[in-house]
Amino acid sequence: MATPRIERGTEALHGPADLEAEVSRRYADGAIRQEAGLCCPSAGYDPKTLALLPEEIVDKDYGCGDPSRHVSPGEIVVDLGSGAGKVCYIVAQKVGATGKVVGLDFNNNMLALARKYQDEMGRKLGYRNVEFRKARIQDMKLDLEAAEAWLRRHPITCVDQIAAYDAHCEGLRRENPLIADETADAILSSCVLNLVRPEEKRKLFREMYRVLKRDGRAVISDIVCDRDPTPAMVNDPTLWSGCISGAFREDMFLQMFEDAGFHGVEILARAEHPWQVVDGIEFRSLTVRAFKGKEGPCVERNQEVVYRGPWKQVSDDDGHVLQRGRRTKVCEKTLHLLTDPGGPYAGHVLPVTARLSPAVSSPSGCVPGRGCC
Repeated sequence: MATPRIERGTEALHGPADLEAEVSRRYADGAIRQEAGLCCPSAGYDPKTLALLPEEIVDKDYGCGDPSRHVSPGEIVVDLGSGAGKVCYIVAQKVGATGKVVGLDFNNNMLALARKYQDEMGRKLGYRNVEFRKARIQDMKLDLEAAEAWLRRHPITCVDQIAAYDAHCEGLRRENPLIADETADAILSSCVLNLVRPEEKRKLFREMYRVLKRDGRAVISDIVCDRDPTPAMVNDPTLWSGCISGAFREDMFLQMFEDAGFHGVEILARAEHPWQVVDGIEFRSLTVRAFKGKEGPCVERNQEVVYRGPWKQVSDDDGHVLQRGRRTKVCEKTLHLLTDPGGPYAGHVLPVTARLSPAVSSPSGCVPGRGCC
């Protein structure tokens, strides 16, 4: 299969405002007419879930993977960069009437398109469990529609008034956050994280972590590259809005999850062939799952686990080294993490039945070499 190669444009971005404006313009146009250059086609969606969706939503999907398959009935799911609402309406069918789906986007045209079909989809499903909210995914506390309503009542006409607007936004974040702490069982996204400004990407990962419940998970499909984009590519508006210039280097994408506190980070899907090659750099779709919830006190109760294999030796995100077939002493928290049937290590580690000793707590947490490994 031949890999597409594209040429860079001649215009240049001159700062964060240009970047965001170009992304907004191109996706606003993409909500009105189908835009083939916005990311790579997604494949693998369940035909049963697609059958209920309006054709306009399916046609104007600009994702690069299918994170929707990793949700369960009754869950609360937040979709980052929900666009036309395709993933949200698919997930709505999977979480059912007892679940809830919140789509976040900051593009007015995309929000209007997604909201256009809420009544129709509610009638088809027999319940309404989807809502779409305006927000920047790197700042999920701020309700942008509430902030805009304040601006209409208090238009800014001089620099001094900016402080009042900033103070109002801070009040909204504090008193009425759009997405509160520990709200979601799952966070999904398809080809949106790369569009966030480089200087705000770490904030975005911290926001994902904040919004998830303990034991919640993020399932993210995005574009990654094998080498860092060149400065010329970074300054190209077409490549930015086309999910190229902001792509994560593949190894750093996983590292971003780890740095934000996630554990059990795993590649679920990786495109065999590059979607595009630009200046000799390969860009492809990658789907990653990562879990929240490894923090907590280290309580020792004489508990052990056995790693089943097939690797001779592995280590977890806390640095515990597990050797194939050998008993390893772990604290109660680590025992739960390694043997949770819904967790990332399910099936790889066996709990050892043992007589429990009185609980002994370590205030410093689970530290390799300090009793639990």
